[in-house]
Amino acid sequence: MQSDIEIAQAATLKPISDIAQQLNIAPQDLMLYGHTIAKLSPNAITKLQSMPNGKLILVTAISPTPAGEGKTTTTIGLADALNYINKRAVACLREPSLGPVFGMKGGATGGGHAQVVPMENINLHFTGDFHAITAANNLLAALIDNHVYHGNTLNIKEISWRRCMDMNDRALRNVQLLNGFEMPNSSLTGFDITVASEVMAVFCLAEDLSDLKTRLGRMQVATAIDEKPIFVSDLQAEGAMTALLKDAFQPNLVQTLEHTPVIVHGGPFANIAHGCNSVVATKAALKMADYVVTEAGFGADLGAEKFINIKCRKANLQPDVVVIVATVRALKYHGGAELGELNKENIHYLLGGMSNLSQHIGNLKELFGLQVIVAINHFSQDTQTEIDTVKQAVETLNCKVTICKHWADGGAGAVDLAQEVVKVLAKNQSTFKFLYENNRSLLEKIETIAKKVYGAKGVELSDVAIKKLENLQQQYGDFPICIAKTQYSFSSDAKLRGSPTGHTLLVNDLRLSRGAGFIVAMCGSIMTMPGLPKAPASMRIDVMNGKVTGLS
Repeated sequence: MQSDIEIAQAATLKPISDIAQQLNIAPQDLMLYGHTIAKLSPNAITKLQSMPNGKLILVTAISPTPAGEGKTTTTIGLADALNYINKRAVACLREPSLGPVFGMKGGATGGGHAQVVPMENINLHFTGDFHAITAANNLLAALIDNHVYHGNTLNIKEISWRRCMDMNDRALRNVQLLNGFEMPNSSLTGFDITVASEVMAVFCLAEDLSDLKTRLGRMQVATAIDEKPIFVSDLQAEGAMTALLKDAFQPNLVQTLEHTPVIVHGGPFANIAHGCNSVVATKAALKMADYVVTEAGFGADLGAEKFINIKCRKANLQPDVVVIVATVRALKYHGGAELGELNKENIHYLLGGMSNLSQHIGNLKELFGLQVIVAINHFSQDTQTEIDTVKQAVETLNCKVTICKHWADGGAGAVDLAQEVVKVLAKNQSTFKFLYENNRSLLEKIETIAKKVYGAKGVELSDVAIKKLENLQQQYGDFPICIAKTQYSFSSDAKLRGSPTGHTLLVNDLRLSRGAGFIVAMCGSIMTMPGLPKAPASMRIDVMNGKVTGLS
């Protein structure tokens, strides 16, 4: 059996100008990065504005497990399948972070015969977008320290801005700078992973370069002696940061193994940020095709909730249908099976894990008014009895379900899903709604997410969070909430599988993302700089005869 990278490297790719031609984008409107990667020029984006919007299909999943669910693979397989049945479809994805690529999760370009290519380029440096975001973030950090060093005319007392890098490095979570500043705590700082930087969040929510510059300028980076907030604009740094991000801000165009156009742009994590690709990429894609298939990170409790309550709210978007990805293996894990038991037929564990899928379905249908289709990502070990059991259980929830084999068969393996999506969209039954209104208090918003989406009995705030809540409520009470918590559970405890009830959401801290326009609630043991596992994926990655090997 070929590995993902072997399948990708054996593929024959079309010139990216041919892919652009499918979208009626002229060669002169591309910024080429070799023969198979390009950015859409500002002129291309402008020309698209007069076109009507296509349908927006959101792909999400059950709560992630070590067994894997294949959300990105399904996103790609569905886009391929829509084109396979002669529909005009585009996929719209986030860019991979080097942290997971070299860590535990691996890349983010799909798998098997449902992949975005060239996968090794996309999974590694790609077009340098993440490096530009890292540079902009760290330029700002240097400018803040430099201002203090040269007299501190803004009377900065406490710096809240942190440095970042696109790598998992637990040693950099907390850092002491030997800079000689004569301010309390001024030398205590740390690094976040680039995808957790507010620059990334701003980058993905901005509508254009002017909006990007404005959002960067209003980010808060420090506090003065008189408790006055210090913004990026006070340091006159937003212009230089925008200059670093100018080219990165243009969406990237690539293709699938079956030559379906794919826009890959931006990449905030959904467990510590809002987990969606850029607004500019999504809106451009909607002008290019009749169907746009996009994804939101991790399970529907994180990615889909934030896609709706943050991205859709900010960008005036709404999904027309949602696809929830699940696997028999993952459902058994949520039902209590251990990893070594997942390849064995076990209906007891399977039915036990259905509670997780059921809660996600109920949330999307009842809380957000959306049409939902379940896609069972097929594994060769799945038995017919298990598949029939899942189908029957989902159908009792008044929800459509399809078995998908795109990993093995590409777009042809997801035709049933594509046809179901087209059929559901034709009925146009969604009554889209947000979970909460802007005028609810910040605490009410947190409690609403915790109780209605997570099934918690309540919320417990730390002393630090309580202290910050009052000030944030006074100035930013109309901001939406971005919950940062473990992706592995509805709760803030990664060990609680399935659909736990009666738990308490533990909020340890609140962070203002003023430029992005939301408040981050740090819950449980979540960290903004992950660490590497004992045997990181990097141990398998190599270069042999000039080709990258071991990527997945």
